[in-house]
Amino acid sequence: MTAVAVESESGWFHPSRPVYRFTILFFVAFITYGSYFAYDSIGAIAPMIIEAMHIGREQIGMMYSFYSWPNVVMVFFGGFLIDRIGTRRASLLFSSLVFLGALLVAVAKSFPLMLAGRVLFGIGSESMIVAQSAILAKWFKGKELALAFGVALTISRLGTLFSFNTESAIAHYFDDWRMALWAAAFFCFVSLLFNVVYVVLDRRGERILHLKEEKVEEKIRFRDVKTFPASFWYISLLCVTFYSAIFPFTAFSTDFFHQKWGLPLTVAQTGGIFGQVFDQIAHMFTTAGGVTSIIIFASMILAPFLGRMVDKIGRRGTLMIIGSLMMIPTYLIMGFTMVYPAIPMAVLGLAFSLVPAAMWPAVPLIVKEEHTGTAFGLMTMIQNFGLAAFPWIIGRLRDMTHDYRVGMVVFASLGFLGLIFAILLKQADAREGGRLEHVRLEGETA
Repeated sequence: MTAVAVESESGWFHPSRPVYRFTILFFVAFITYGSYFAYDSIGAIAPMIIEAMHIGREQIGMMYSFYSWPNVVMVFFGGFLIDRIGTRRASLLFSSLVFLGALLVAVAKSFPLMLAGRVLFGIGSESMIVAQSAILAKWFKGKELALAFGVALTISRLGTLFSFNTESAIAHYFDDWRMALWAAAFFCFVSLLFNVVYVVLDRRGERILHLKEEKVEEKIRFRDVKTFPASFWYISLLCVTFYSAIFPFTAFSTDFFHQKWGLPLTVAQTGGIFGQVFDQIAHMFTTAGGVTSIIIFASMILAPFLGRMVDKIGRRGTLMIIGSLMMIPTYLIMGFTMVYPAIPMAVLGLAFSLVPAAMWPAVPLIVKEEHTGTAFGLMTMIQNFGLAAFPWIIGRLRDMTHDYRVGMVVFASLGFLGLIFAILLKQADAREGGRLEHVRLEGETA
């Protein structure tokens, strides 16, 4: 090895230095940006797709459902594949599937081909998130792991925020709704390029520091399930009802706000594409897609603070009850009144921050440490059943009734069921020792 090479590997950009670690974080955080952007690109321009392809809302729901169905199965295989071939190869495989799926959706001339693209996209997308977690654990375990996960989640949710606030503007600027889907495919390709850079950095760092791959935790081992207490099953049922009331709603909310309140899909079109995108974001509270994104914007701001609050006060069961309760009147207000939707959406954003902040960190307190991977994997599988079923159901109900009031009743009912499960969870936790209500001590598990 030359003197120049030795100096470069022991200088300011040595893999042992924080600057190297955080450079990897930058690139790894963006490998899911494209998938988050593309996931909601369908909902962001749903009215345009419905008109152009002469399809109903049921078909819009199917595009979300067909994304989720493969992930019921991928829970079993994704994590094992990552462990088998390593995070570098696995992440490149999943990123490639995400890009190819988004590309197929953009070029598809028929609805069945679009569905095929969403299936391919879904297979790669959710497994990519698992791979991202393993990568962050590899580089940040014992260091700034919580910060790394927070940064990655924030960047990912920016993809959703920008999707709802820019896709309509892109479609109108080019006078072609497919250009919005091409933009989604482009961002997936950019995320793939970021993944390639990560692979180069990771290979160099692993060679110098002799790092070992972190095993993926979210894998289901059915022999663990028989040990799970009642509180685990209640929190899993809360998980599926809660997320089934959030993400299927955002799949249709742009169309809902456009139809019921007459909110425009875009603001007045002036200037170039970048100026229009900026105007769209600046008018977040006055466009249909912008109002939809309030829930994501609120969660990005509130989640870190609420997470810290949960760490300080405990009361996880109580907070899940409060968050579930907030959802019921929110959907009924949007379904049966003309209250401007930005207000209930802000409340929904608070619930979307509060429940996950209490729910996911509660799992290690409920099950034994060696069973947390199975617990998270099983919760994710159960959650995907709901995410696969309810978009299709809501779209079908909208086509049958020609408005969204029945759909809002369904979402409010899911909130009510979540409230029941949260109450049962708190009661079960009290019988099991009350860990969820107490402040968690450092290193404490079930």
